[in-house]
Amino acid sequence: MPAATAELVTLTRAAGRRVIAVGTTVTRALETAADRSGVVGQAGQASIGPADGWTELVLGPGRPARVVDGIVTGWHAPGASHLALLTAVAGPDRVAAAYAEAIRHGYLWHEFGDSCLLLR
Repeated sequence: MPAATAELVTLTRAAGRRVIAVGTTVTRALETAADRSGVVGQAGQASIGPADGWTELVLGPGRPARVVDGIVTGWHAPGASHLALLTAVAGPDRVAAAYAEAIRHGYLWHEFGDSCLLLR
């Protein structure tokens, strides 16, 4: 996480604006940087600092998203670990409803499929 990106995300959060990650990798990077900074701002939301290296962070029921308010992502197969990350951002009810609609409308899955925006 470059310092400039961390600063922009922190300023965005401080202004009460949404932080939207594009992809699960970006989500994990932002949330990892929040864990490393240890700084928690307004309404329990974490601000972030610069970070580099690998992450072992797994987002899910025990670790909800604190920085990311939404995610643009593709559709992942049922049972994939990515679904836990999506529910950590948008909640299980919203993710389940979005997936039901995707199936109903025949959306395409995996790397070259359709994408969606899931918000908290």
